[in-house]
Amino acid sequence: MQSQKPSVSLIRATSYEREALRESLVTLLEPFGGMAAFVKRGDSVLLKPNLLTGARPGKECITRAELVYVVAQMVIEVGGKPFLGDSPAFGSAKGVAVANGYLPILEELNLAIVDFHGQRYQTVSDNFNHLRLSKEAMEADVVINLPKVKSHAQLTLTLGVKNLFGCVPGKMKAWWHMEAGKDANRFAQMLVETARAINPNLTILDGIIGHEGNGPSNGEPRQLDILAAASDIFALDRAMVEILNVPPEQVPTVAASQRLGVCPELAAIEFPNLNPDLLKIEDWRLPDKLMPIDFGMPRVIRSTFKHLYTRFIKEPMSVYAKN
Repeated sequence: MQSQKPSVSLIRATSYEREALRESLVTLLEPFGGMAAFVKRGDSVLLKPNLLTGARPGKECITRAELVYVVAQMVIEVGGKPFLGDSPAFGSAKGVAVANGYLPILEELNLAIVDFHGQRYQTVSDNFNHLRLSKEAMEADVVINLPKVKSHAQLTLTLGVKNLFGCVPGKMKAWWHMEAGKDANRFAQMLVETARAINPNLTILDGIIGHEGNGPSNGEPRQLDILAAASDIFALDRAMVEILNVPPEQVPTVAASQRLGVCPELAAIEFPNLNPDLLKIEDWRLPDKLMPIDFGMPRVIRSTFKHLYTRFIKEPMSVYAKN
């Protein structure tokens, strides 16, 4: 149960080396009572990284495998049963993960990785009751959201809330782009309603190295040295736009969460470690220009065909084959 005053833990973290990263994550979660405050023995725990694409390994446009590894290890140590899941734009979750160096951690920790399957669930807003959400996310005992700090050519920034769009399964994401994309406010509200429905127990944001410029995948890496965590995903995103020096109204998901009354004012957020002012990035690069969110019908059809081709024809030969 969330406290009345939301709390966002912010720390400096400079390394993805496992031992250093573990120390950072222990410090990050200590104000909440550690991982044991979120995961009980026997809990099924979904780890939801950003597995956007396998096409740009090394460009820091997905959540680092090292972060996922240490979080999974911490979950196992308190008796939880972690598994990974996502619904990438192209290909399968496993295909994208393998292309980005996840295979060693999957094998070492014996982690299952699943593609999400959709089912209709009750949402807070009647306007979005036709949302299909991931059965695996909705039925997990615990959801740990693991987004990456990135600029985004359609939504300015992609943080905790946007990462949960991956819980809209398969090509339903493209159809939602087509339906709601002409209205950025409606699209952002859909993302907020998705986050409210998924209601992650914990969000840990990977900001050691971010992805700036023409994200979500065509930008460049940027060292930030930041880790952030919160049980209130909207408070975390609000803190991060402050750090990146981007006005909240310029980020549709944050603006929508404010309109819907689920985003706390900055002054109402508790910061048990560092305050956002101490982590301020004055020159974070946003996209050169914002593009429409809309996916037209021909693009959606082409995207759906490419997904099916990659998932069922190409990947079993090129991604899963073992040397």
